[in-house]
Amino acid sequence: MSETLLTAAFLYAQITLGFAGCLAALRVLRGPRAQDRVLGLDTLYVIAMLLFLVTGMRTGSLFFFEAAIVIGALGFVTTVSMAKFLLRGEVIE
Repeated sequence: MSETLLTAAFLYAQITLGFAGCLAALRVLRGPRAQDRVLGLDTLYVIAMLLFLVTGMRTGSLFFFEAAIVIGALGFVTTVSMAKFLLRGEVIE
């Protein structure tokens, strides 16, 4: 009983995160300002990281957890560099 419930919860989480990813991608594509697009990309990488974590828990593979760490690190660096570029107009001083 609990294994079936856990499988259903993982499936529900993946579907919900997929829908949230579509909405974040829509914000990236239709964002009226550059700040909205950066926020959409930030949300998109967090959702991708969560999808990898849920998939890793569902399959039991450590590969997905390592990939989630890489996505989180690269997403953070990308968000910081884009925010710095929008604020100052240059990334490297």
